Amino acid sequence: MSKNYLGGKFWGVANPSEFIRGIQHSVNNLKNQVGIFTGDQLFTFNRNLSFMDDEAFVSSMEKNAVDEVERGIIWRSSVLLWGIRNGLRLEGDFVECGCYKGTSVRVVCDAIDFAKVDKQYFLYDMFEHNDSMPHHAMPEHSAQLYQDVTERFADMPNVVVTQGRIPDVLEHVAPEKIAFMHIDMNNAEAEVSALEVLFDRMVPGALLVLDDYGWAAYAEQKQAEDAWLATRGYRVLELPTGQGLVIK
Repeated sequence: MSKNYLGGKFWGVANPSEFIRGIQHSVNNLKNQVGIFTGDQLFTFNRNLSFMDDEAFVSSMEKNAVDEVERGIIWRSSVLLWGIRNGLRLEGDFVECGCYKGTSVRVVCDAIDFAKVDKQYFLYDMFEHNDSMPHHAMPEHSAQLYQDVTERFADMPNVVVTQGRIPDVLEHVAPEKIAFMHIDMNNAEAEVSALEVLFDRMVPGALLVLDDYGWAAYAEQKQAEDAWLATRGYRVLELPTGQGLVIK
C-alpha cells in the first residue's frame, strides 16, 4: 500500500506560507500521488518510504518526537535506526556526540528495546551554551538540560549520559570498541576531534553517520571531515537526507 509523509518543516525559507503553497501545488500536479515525502529540505515522490512500514520505529516516533522539528526529521531518524540495527550484530557499543535533548537516541532505543540489549549507548553534549562556546545555541540549551536528558534515560541503565567538551571528556568516559557512531555537534573542530579519538575504536563494519555533512550551511564540517577521512582511505557518502555515511 502506498503512503505519503507530508511534513511542513523547512529551514531558510523567506515566505513559509508561499513556499508550502508551492509544494502543495506541485503535489497536486503529480500524475500519481504516491510515495510523497515533504519536509527537512526534501520533496520527493514515487518512493517506497519503507521506514513508514516499520511499526516499531513509527510507534517510537509517535511516542518520542513531540514537536515539528523532531517529527520532521523522521527520515534522518530512520537512518540512525538502520545504523543501530547493523551495530547490534557487531562487537562494541554505540556513541552519539551531540545528543541535545536525546530525542533521536530515545527513538532508536525504544524501537529496539535497548534496555534489554547487552551494549552501552554513550551520549555526549555540552547541554548548555554561552558566548565562549564554539557551537551555536539551540532553543533548549540550559543548565537544566543535562539533568533532563539523564532523567529521560533513567529506565535504561545501559545509556551513559556525559556532560562536557569533546575531546576532553572522552579521556574519562568512552567505549573501547564502537559498533555505531553518530556525530552531530555543528562544529568542524569538535567533530574532527571526536574522530581523532573514536574513529579507530570503530570495529570493521560499523557505521558512522555525520548529521550535518550534506548541508551547505555546514560546509566547513564537510571539508574538514573529507580531508581527515581521505588520509585514512575513506570517502563519505552524502545522503539525500543531508547526512553523511561512512562504513568502517
